[in-house]
Amino acid sequence: MLKENLDKVNENIKKACETAGRNPKEVTLVAVSKTKPLSDIEELMTYGVEEYGENKVQELCDKYENISRPVNWHLIGHLQTNKVKYIVDKACLIHSVDSIHLAEEIEKQAAKKNLVVNILIQVNIAHEDTKFGIDETNIYEIIDKIKDFKHIKIKGLMTIAPFVENPEENRIHFKKMKQLLLDIKSKNIDNIDMNILSMGMTNDYMVAIEEGATMVRVGTGIFGERNYNI
Repeated sequence: MLKENLDKVNENIKKACETAGRNPKEVTLVAVSKTKPLSDIEELMTYGVEEYGENKVQELCDKYENISRPVNWHLIGHLQTNKVKYIVDKACLIHSVDSIHLAEEIEKQAAKKNLVVNILIQVNIAHEDTKFGIDETNIYEIIDKIKDFKHIKIKGLMTIAPFVENPEENRIHFKKMKQLLLDIKSKNIDNIDMNILSMGMTNDYMVAIEEGATMVRVGTGIFGERNYNI
């Protein structure tokens, strides 16, 4: 099942890129492995998948310690400041930085380990009360603070779009994210890369790619439905 699902997702990525006139190599697939067993990840590794997304620090750490060989772990869920110390040396990219306070803690913990941590700024582009992320009007305030940190590198932006029945409804949000990324990029701010635009999940990743996503986070589309009662 995993192989068939993965092949379908990769084919959809290719189709979306063709629609947008993009090279599929511009898009990184992050397999969202939260709640799924290590055996599933080990199987996907044999098919060439190297990027895995986890929501919870503890689960990421457990899998990091027990996997048969290193892969790239992405922390995509909300990160509490008291958990930062456990994750700075394990995640290749933290997608969910949504406050200066959190960035300061990442800087502090990364400095202790003499690391540079790659992060994305999470933007609540649809202004949903139930979602984390900063308002896009505050983006320059947080960037201005983080750009001088020695142990953090901003690599781009991330958003979690609303869950909708029709993915076309999220196109407007993905367009806004792409424009925001381009606006920031045009300012050539020191220590700020805007090369990663992490947006699009199982329900809407094709639309996200058409609007410029360089990283999509697909869980159910690869692993199947999740059982949150285990």
